[in-house]
Amino acid sequence: MKINRISAYQVNLPLHEGSYNWSGGKSVTIFDSTIVRIDTDEGLTGWAEVCPLGPFYLPAYAEGVRAGLRELAPHLIGHDPTRIMPINKLMDSALKGHPYVKSGIDIACWDILGKHSGQSICELLGGRHEEDFILYRAISQQSPEEMAANVQAYRDEGYTRFQLKVGGDPDTDIDRIKAVAENLNAGDKLIADANTGWTQHEAARVVRGVKDVDVYIEQPCLTYEECLAIRRRTDHPFILDENIDGMQALLRGFADQAMDNVNIKISKFGGLTKAKLARDLCAELGIAMTIEDSWGGDITTAAIAVLAQSTPPELLFTSTDFNSYVTVSTATGAPHRKNGRMAASMEPGLGIKPRMDILGEAVVSIE
Repeated sequence: MKINRISAYQVNLPLHEGSYNWSGGKSVTIFDSTIVRIDTDEGLTGWAEVCPLGPFYLPAYAEGVRAGLRELAPHLIGHDPTRIMPINKLMDSALKGHPYVKSGIDIACWDILGKHSGQSICELLGGRHEEDFILYRAISQQSPEEMAANVQAYRDEGYTRFQLKVGGDPDTDIDRIKAVAENLNAGDKLIADANTGWTQHEAARVVRGVKDVDVYIEQPCLTYEECLAIRRRTDHPFILDENIDGMQALLRGFADQAMDNVNIKISKFGGLTKAKLARDLCAELGIAMTIEDSWGGDITTAAIAVLAQSTPPELLFTSTDFNSYVTVSTATGAPHRKNGRMAASMEPGLGIKPRMDILGEAVVSIE
């Protein structure tokens, strides 16, 4: 089997809530998503999605996905997409860095491999452990009262894990965390995610200000060293996200006891292949995980689901359902939440079928 065409489609994904706000005044109203398509000479087609959280979150941006594909795709034409590791090695030699560009290629190759073998990618990644898995809901940054009200509304939809977007004024963030915590039910879990937004002294004030609150602290500061300093002065469970972008960072964090939990974002690692490697390393080391991506719609949600459901449940802290946040559906067959939980498709590959009327014409096509 050989790759004979790589294409990309651009789709806008508006939000049900109108906007998504997090630290430093960052806000997005419409996500710019790239749907990647790989065609083969045997008639099998693989699909994937890459959707950065704006150009000001990680070193990734939407047009960069398309530009990177134009650079990378010519090197892959004529190669076997089911040979996952050689494809990854070829991508790494043809384009240094830019893992988010490679993510779409890698996931689409897994989709082809699943269809070729007649198996869900979930089975190929290790096999599903349970019938479904637990989800969190991200709570966009607003006033303490509005965030508490939003948590209650999402609890009514079945969510029990809530990721508050903080990382602003420390006094307001303390109020945000306390306002939500006061209304949690037994078994609920609360994460205060600063997305690198606090300076070290601000983070120190917040963890002291909420020392009696049952809350996870996530990525309080920009640098690893700052986060480690805060980790060492609080007994709150601690999550690292933006600083964990590869195996070396993960091993360093483990050696330093820098975190109890890590966020594995698929596109940040460069696709399912390397995200699985990080997942398996965490499982061996006993580190809990949130399995997710930067953002996306139906196809990203399908990719998250196959990795999350093949993760040992005792170490899967939570995952997410991005397609419930957006107003546009790009594919049929994608998993959807049910009472705060979700299950990966049992169909071959990702189990999705893109809506070509939504995708429109390809903006990249390399043969």
